[in-house]
Amino acid sequence: MTMTPDEAAWFAESFNRLVTNVEQVLLGKTFVVRLGFTALLSEGHLLLEDYPGTGKTSFARAIAQSVSGTTNRIQFTPDLLPGDITGVSIFDQRDNEFEFHAGPIFSNIVLADEINRASPKTQAALLEVMEEGQVTVDGVTHPVGAPFMVIATQNPIEQAGTYRLPEAQLDRFLMKASIGYPDRASTLRILDGAGVAAHSTAIEPVVSAELVVEMAQLARTVHVDPTINDYVSRLVEATRSAAEVRLGVSVRGALALIRAAKTLAASNGRHYVVPDDVKALAESVLAHRLVIDAEAEFEGVTASSVIAQILIENPPPTERQAV
Repeated sequence: MTMTPDEAAWFAESFNRLVTNVEQVLLGKTFVVRLGFTALLSEGHLLLEDYPGTGKTSFARAIAQSVSGTTNRIQFTPDLLPGDITGVSIFDQRDNEFEFHAGPIFSNIVLADEINRASPKTQAALLEVMEEGQVTVDGVTHPVGAPFMVIATQNPIEQAGTYRLPEAQLDRFLMKASIGYPDRASTLRILDGAGVAAHSTAIEPVVSAELVVEMAQLARTVHVDPTINDYVSRLVEATRSAAEVRLGVSVRGALALIRAAKTLAASNGRHYVVPDDVKALAESVLAHRLVIDAEAEFEGVTASSVIAQILIENPPPTERQAV
């Protein structure tokens, strides 16, 4: 079943309400806000990497507040243990059996603040739940429910005492985004509200958790022409053969790009994907999955520049096979 034009119009209207709601907190960053909700409605996870003070935590909190589901914030520290995230089984002497006490990961939206400050063992505790939406403790599987999204933050400086996320975990994030500093007009608006503490700014939810699940299911039905699939395949293959790249994009990355492109198309009121959807998301979805060769990295080559060059060298399709 393919999404209809009427369903696409309804999806776009609901999506825009979410974006407008979060823009009360994150001023002048419409594209980044749209990326955040694209990740949520693509049933993926979002990694925010930027300098301190750019609003990463406020953005993640605003996304959570826009959805009237359950939310939890986990402050990652070096002494955080896997059980502090997933939960633990505690022996109940009264019933003479172990009882599972759920951790903060059991929530619709989970904010993993400064994720790279936790040990690799604790970071690995997120792998199963991010990929499969479930937690296994003492051999017993516990589903976390739907919708479920991890929004993780980290900053590219202050690397002392941090643990770089391994490639396997980076691949679990649907996309990686940077907020960046606001423009002058937005900065002035922020300064006008300097009397209000950032953490005290609360916004009202505009959709229910059930509606988010419905929108995510609807996004899957967006039509993808075979030429779009071929375009994505060419881009992914190009990352594997690029001279500057040591590790290219996996099949999971290609699937992620298609899923995100479907959601982006629906958010623009279309029931079909166009090449511009793929191009708009290519850097956010693919760049963090690349491992750049050490020598090329020393010469200033970045994953973003590799993706930009690949987009130039691989022209998008100009005709569709079907509508």
